[in-house]
Amino acid sequence: MDTNYLSAHWHQMKGSVREQFGKLTDDDLLEIGGKVELLVGKLQERYDLSLAEAEAAVTGLKIDAEGMKLETNL
Repeated sequence: MDTNYLSAHWHQMKGSVREQFGKLTDDDLLEIGGKVELLVGKLQERYDLSLAEAEAAVTGLKIDAEGMKLETNL
């Protein structure tokens, strides 16, 4: 996934991110604010992942044609 896309379209995508990563809270999403590094850190924290695993979860996100549906293996 293009991490710049995530940053640029955060407001449109944060609901889908929350749906995909259910352990993230609304406060987490507000704090992340589209910053990929913060998303990776929160995934490490909430899912007890290594840095490599969290980065893979973020870069492995697939966006559908509308850019709103996300899929990953977590």
